[in-house]
Amino acid sequence: MRALKIAATGMLAQQMRVETISNNLANMSTTGYNARRAEFADLHYQQMTRPGAINASDGTVLPTGVQLGLGVRPAAVSVHLAQGSLAATGGDLDLAIDGNGYFEVTLPSGQTAYTRDGALKRTGEGLIVTSDGYAVAPEIVVPEDARSISINGDGEVYAYFADAAAGQLIGQFDLTGFSNPKGLEALGSNLFAETDASGPPVVTTPGLDGLGTLRQGYLEESSVDAVREITDLIAAQRGYEMNSKVISAADQMMGAMTQIR
Repeated sequence: MRALKIAATGMLAQQMRVETISNNLANMSTTGYNARRAEFADLHYQQMTRPGAINASDGTVLPTGVQLGLGVRPAAVSVHLAQGSLAATGGDLDLAIDGNGYFEVTLPSGQTAYTRDGALKRTGEGLIVTSDGYAVAPEIVVPEDARSISINGDGEVYAYFADAAAGQLIGQFDLTGFSNPKGLEALGSNLFAETDASGPPVVTTPGLDGLGTLRQGYLEESSVDAVREITDLIAAQRGYEMNSKVISAADQMMGAMTQIR
C-alpha cells in the first residue's frame, strides 16, 4: 500500500511549509527580515513500464508507460529577496540600506558576518556596533565631545563639535555585495555568513557596483506580506488535511482486505 508512505511524505512537506510560514509571521517586526519560502520536489518514480518500451504483443512503442510516484521531498527553503519599507525613526545611528548590500560586522570569535539591520548603537568608548554589540567594519569611533553626527548616502560619517560649524569626517561605512545573496547562511540575530553558494564578498562604497545607498534616520522594515502568509497557511493546512484523509482511506482499504473470508 504505497499510498500510506506517499501521504506521509505529503504531511511532512506541509508541516515544513507551516513551520516556514510561522517563522515569517513571527518576524513581521524584525528589522530587514526577508520572507522565506519552502520549495518541494517530487520523489523518485517506480518504473513499472518504461515509456518507449516495446509492446510484446504487436511490437508497437508505448507512448507513456506506467510510472508510479513515491511522494514529495523538501528541495529548499529560499529567501525571497525584497526591499522592505523604510520607516522614519530620526535616530542618528539608524541606517537603512536603500537597495542591495549588507553591513559587515565582526563577531567575538573573529568571524565575519553580514546584516541589513541598521539599528546601530554606540559603546561607552564611542565605537559604532550592532544591537548585540558586534563592531561594524570598518570600525568607526565617535569622539566623546561630538554633539551630533551626520551620515550621507555614500556612507561618509561626519562629527559636529561645539567649537566648529563644519563637520569633521571621522570614517566611512562600506557595503558588501554577493553574486548570490540567497546562498548566504542564516546565523540568527539578523546575521548571515558567507558560503560557497553565495560567492565571495565584494566590499565597496555605497552606491557603486549595483549596491544601494544609506538613509540616516530610517530603518528597513520586514518584507513579510501578512495577507500572503495567512493565505499560504490556509492552503498548507488544507493540504495537510487532505493527505491525512489519504492515510485514513488507505487504512480502511487495508482493513477491508483483512476482513475478507
